[in-house]
Amino acid sequence: MSKIVVSNKFKRSFRKFTRRNTKLQRKIEEVITQLSEDIFDPSLATHKLGGKLADLLACSCGKEVIEMLLEDEDIIFETEFVGTQQIVI
Repeated sequence: MSKIVVSNKFKRSFRKFTRRNTKLQRKIEEVITQLSEDIFDPSLATHKLGGKLADLLACSCGKEVIEMLLEDEDIIFETEFVGTQQIVI
């Protein structure tokens, strides 16, 4: 089981993105819990990003994407990004 580390920047982004959608908020929280149990679970579609974001991983949460950094056994949510795939590109 991995330890989840969440930055204030990520918390602000998460609150802003899910402010009016409690169903989405619960879904993302479930995905983060699932990440702590098994980061490479096939249902999460965890993948490495390329280009400037090459040291980050991303996972799917329906149409939404969450970026994270994996260090040893810790999953670190330090970026301000929680959003749709179109925002990443």
